[in-house]
Formats: sequence, structure tokens, C-alpha cells
Amino acid sequence: MVCLALALVLVAIGAHVSWPRNADLRAFDPGEIARLETAMWRDYYDKRYAALFYHLYELSRTQFGFSPLDSLRIALAAARAAKAFQPTRSREAANAALPALVTYYRLLASATPGGFDVEEAARLELDWWQARREAVGPAQYGVTVARVAAITYGKHPDDPSLVMSGVGCAEAMAWRDARGR
Repeated sequence: MVCLALALVLVAIGAHVSWPRNADLRAFDPGEIARLETAMWRDYYDKRYAALFYHLYELSRTQFGFSPLDSLRIALAAARAAKAFQPTRSREAANAALPALVTYYRLLASATPGGFDVEEAARLELDWWQARREAVGPAQYGVTVARVAAITYGKHPDDPSLVMSGVGCAEAMAWRDARGR
């Protein structure tokens, strides 16, 4: 009887963790996204990969509504990409992060109405990561940040609000880089 009860509890937990949710990349709290992204940048720069994983999980679970299992998969892919990219110093070496980024974007694409070009989003994401290291100005790589958002959210790449947001994000990154912690 105890074994049957334990088996039923395990089945219920497994169902809860893996049951598909109606994840939506467009349904989020901007303030909470900002808090989590700030925490993730700190985690990345401090090489706190467990904390980065946790914040990535929290983002996909609480803000986008992915199942616990999918949130785990998303967080693992994104954290692996960051960890693979961080020690690199060349575009060629940075390509080690690309498979994890493709996995990450493939998982995210399931939460958009029409999906998107996963390979292009991953390649552009890696492109702006690397551009920051090559003394490219935030106005230039900010446009690439905006292009990733346009692909992900199904918007026009020249959408002024996306470009302004991408460049603003890049300027904040440049400000942080110039001042350190």
C-alpha cells in the first residue's frame, strides 16, 4: 500500500513537472524581467553559473509560463551557452556556444504563435556577444540586439521601438563595462 501511494505521488510529480503549459514569450512583467536580467548579468560576470541557471529557470518559469521541465531545459541551454562563450577570445572559439544557443532558441520558439528562425536568432545572439568584445560601439551591436528581438517576437527589424530598446540595452552594457562592477 505504501509503495502504491509512493508510486502515485511520483507519477503526480512527474506529470506536474512535464505537463505542457501555454508558454508565451509576450506575457511578462517588464519590471520583473529587468530585475532578472540584471541578476543574470551579475551572475555571468561573477561566474556564478548555479545562480545564473537559477535566474534563467525563474525567468522562463515565472515570466513566460514554461513547464518546470521545459524551464529546466531552457536554463541549462542558456547557462551552457554563457559558460562556453565566456572564456573565448575569438569568433572561431566563440562558436562553441552556438549549439547551446540553437537549443535555447528552439525551446523558446515553442512559445510564439508562428515560431521563428532559430538558427538566425542564435547566430545573431552570438554575433552581438562577440561584437562587444571587439570594441564595436553600442549603437552598432545594439541594432543586432534589436534584430534578435525582432526575430523572436515576430516584429519588423527596423521597428523604431525595438531599435531604441536594443541600443539602450547595449549602452547600459557599455556603461557597465566602462565602470566594472
